[in-house]
Amino acid sequence: MLCISLTAFSAPLLAQCSICTKTASQLGEGPASALNSAIIYLAAAPFMVMGYIGWRWWKNEKAIEKAES
Repeated sequence: MLCISLTAFSAPLLAQCSICTKTASQLGEGPASALNSAIIYLAAAPFMVMGYIGWRWWKNEKAIEKAES
């Protein structure tokens, strides 16, 4: 849910490297905005994977603590 919220409300961010910035400035306003959204969208996938792995690790540690008690 957090990832979806961050992705949905991150449109005004300028998430571009220097090469992407130069390309976007040549494309115009509309395509530059789409490029920003695409960069944010592509960055969300690794964060979701890392979040899932972290959540599973946390859940496993919690189960181990409960078993030791």
